[in-house]
Amino acid sequence: MKKTLLYSLAVLASITLASCNGDYDDWANPQANEQEAAAAQYGITFTPGSEAVSSMPNEDGIINLVHLNSTNDNVTGYTLRELKVNNEVIEGEINGNDIQVSAKDLEKFLCNNSNSRACKTYDLKVESKVSINLESGDVISINTAGETTGKLTTSPVPAIDENGYYMLGDLNGKSWDATDPQWMTKIADGVYQLKVTTEKEKNWFKFYEGSKYKYEDGDWTYIDSGALGCKENGCEDGSGYIYFNGDSWGKLQTMVIPGAGTWIVTLDMNNLTYSFAKPVLYMAGNANDWKQIDYLSSEDAVKYTGYMYLDGSGFKFCTQPNWDGTNYGGAFFGESEDNIIMTQPAGYYKVDIDLSEKKYELTPITTIGIIGDATVNGWSGDDINMNYVPYNKETKEGRYWEVKDITLKTGVIKFRANDGWDINWGGELDNLTSKGNPANIAVEEGKYDIKLYPWADGYAKCEMTKK
Repeated sequence: MKKTLLYSLAVLASITLASCNGDYDDWANPQANEQEAAAAQYGITFTPGSEAVSSMPNEDGIINLVHLNSTNDNVTGYTLRELKVNNEVIEGEINGNDIQVSAKDLEKFLCNNSNSRACKTYDLKVESKVSINLESGDVISINTAGETTGKLTTSPVPAIDENGYYMLGDLNGKSWDATDPQWMTKIADGVYQLKVTTEKEKNWFKFYEGSKYKYEDGDWTYIDSGALGCKENGCEDGSGYIYFNGDSWGKLQTMVIPGAGTWIVTLDMNNLTYSFAKPVLYMAGNANDWKQIDYLSSEDAVKYTGYMYLDGSGFKFCTQPNWDGTNYGGAFFGESEDNIIMTQPAGYYKVDIDLSEKKYELTPITTIGIIGDATVNGWSGDDINMNYVPYNKETKEGRYWEVKDITLKTGVIKFRANDGWDINWGGELDNLTSKGNPANIAVEEGKYDIKLYPWADGYAKCEMTKK
């Protein structure tokens, strides 16, 4: 079995157990001092395994990650109690004197932790806990983790296509029309994006390499050779890893965008990830410590609406939850300052943006209240007003409306702004909406603390704590 070894023998020097403590599982009921004696008496060492430094793909799919040894002839074997890589528990097993792991599982573990399938080398910190089996049949628990090191270079992946990428599928009314590919726009090195509209309940699609676009006489062979897909057919996850032809992780499958609407689809070939989501903007300003944590959602990627607290010290709207995307400041809206400086008083606002017209509108929200037949005042009485809790820059909490110790009857409620019906919220507690005439919210009799996060469609929610 041919293996790639990159470390010198000096790197594979043993790391001997040094201490024990009494807070680990006691399998054979030994005392802490007995474990300390066992560590010294049996001379257990943990060293990097013969494949602690490896490159993918691995020939037999198994990596010898840690090698165990003992200076005592009475030790006949080991039982693995816990294995950690980079401080997280992973699956492993003992084979003779080796702790082994699945090469593919280790690769996926490292990729998931970094949210990247890029071909790169990861440093490994390995912690192993074992018990030792004696010739007498006794089992001795070793309460100290043996620490070793390693490196894994993940599998090669397709190079970024210099001709870019396009999409085919149930998108923009094309229905897999290979004669009219939907080319993506390069927004950064290796990152591509496309705004698409969908009409069906399930809208199937794939990505394709631009250099392999050739469609003649209905032959998809060459096009399919450059296809990029996902882990399982019909996957509706809003984000995931890209699978490609010849992928060791599995056969590429077709993704699905669920439902009709407008979506922003992003392909990141630096990390082999994709995502799709309804369009969103983020507000960052003095009121939220210049963090992109307030939202505005859209159905068409042109007109956006959100609810947030603003003040006169400036803010911007951003396409990404950081400063790496497009940031719409005062200049975009025809103002003289770099930041948007509002002339209205500080307060809570409904914010409407029209990117095509380069305009924004602020509608003040002075109150948000609860109304419904579950309240003491019913539908025709006064709202039960909530209090706004502003963002706390130290605790990172706030940005919600709340009321405490409210007594409700079994029935329904809604939230509404300014004691009127122009702006109101309803629907599911974890997915509230202010569009149209949202559904009433069913509640049970009881006393509650309630927090409302109006934010924007797709982000708005309510927390009801029954007391």
